[in-house]
Amino acid sequence: MPEPIQLSQRNEKTVLIGLISKNQNSERVNEYLNELAFLVETAGGILIKKFVQKLYLPDKRFFVGSGKLEEIKNYVDTEEIDLVVFDDELSPSQLRNIERILSCKILDRNNLILDIFAKHARTAHAKTQVELAQYEYLLPRLIRMWTHLERQRGGIGMRGPGETEIETDRRIIRDKIALLKKKLVQIDKQKATQRKNRGKLIRVALVGYTNVGKSTLMNLLSKSKILAENKLFATLDTTVRKVVIKNLPFLLSDTVGFIRKLPHNLVESFKSTLDETREADMLIHIVDISHPDFEEQINVVNSTLADIGAGNKPTIIIFNKIDAYTFVEKQLDDLTPVTKENYSLDDLKKSWMAKISKPCIFISAKKKINIEELKELVYDEVKRIHIKRYPFNDFLYELYSED
Repeated sequence: MPEPIQLSQRNEKTVLIGLISKNQNSERVNEYLNELAFLVETAGGILIKKFVQKLYLPDKRFFVGSGKLEEIKNYVDTEEIDLVVFDDELSPSQLRNIERILSCKILDRNNLILDIFAKHARTAHAKTQVELAQYEYLLPRLIRMWTHLERQRGGIGMRGPGETEIETDRRIIRDKIALLKKKLVQIDKQKATQRKNRGKLIRVALVGYTNVGKSTLMNLLSKSKILAENKLFATLDTTVRKVVIKNLPFLLSDTVGFIRKLPHNLVESFKSTLDETREADMLIHIVDISHPDFEEQINVVNSTLADIGAGNKPTIIIFNKIDAYTFVEKQLDDLTPVTKENYSLDDLKKSWMAKISKPCIFISAKKKINIEELKELVYDEVKRIHIKRYPFNDFLYELYSED
């Protein structure tokens, strides 16, 4: 197995590059770059500046125009920038051309996400999945990586399967990919056996965009202590806990969060992790209502669920982080515009957001607002599925006896 490259001991000064194109307007690009900045922060970098250019289509050689690239080069040289991150996937030739001009480390969004996954992988399962995705990303970019490995000895984007011998070729990488895939097949069989051994309990999976509060809610419902951080992809490994509400037991799983432009090879590598979602009896879709673009986040999650075959499951939508709103009594002047600064909880329940899906509920997992109502809702939905599956309640009686 290749030796991992030593990580950088300092935070890397980073600039971001976005493109306003026929598919992305300026507002959307700004939203994407803000999320990319959060990814950089999660990886340990320091954001210094953002560059945006308007082009109908990305330039085939440099992604941005040659004039804009020259402007970026002058800034990189003057400010001694360590890392330049592009918000879209770069082709191998674009990577080579850009590195030749800028003479610093270049990453695209996919490589940055892979690096964060490598940083947060804890179990052998997660590490194997990430390593496979990294090698599959690396293979078509082999020449670029090998050319610069001598001087790139760590930092963001260089975690994981780093190679120290330039003569290592594509054949060895392909052999490694084949080996990792076989290893994942064995792990997937073990995971499938574990799922079968969980008996007849109803299975509920928490899903949602990354950093919407899934782990915080998991801790509340299961009374466990799962890592919950204000970082993207803080949780990679699926955690399953037995939860009991009013003597009704069920299994609750916390899964990896979704994100825009999630690298395809990561989705493929993490299919076994997503099996918890695919095989669940019910989904709890958590939405960060305080995020300005939560509607698109809902669409990203729904699209990903459809891709993995879990799009038609019974689902509760939970609008989390309502503590970001300032609740006031609606005794204001009737002419006062209704904004999110003066929405009450009753207002939210009557809003268009409440009509996105039934059932849905508004909570704050952090402030423990409306949690009892949430438990009632989850209890009712799990009970409905349970009665439909076990109409005579014999199994439920056995579970009560055990508890």
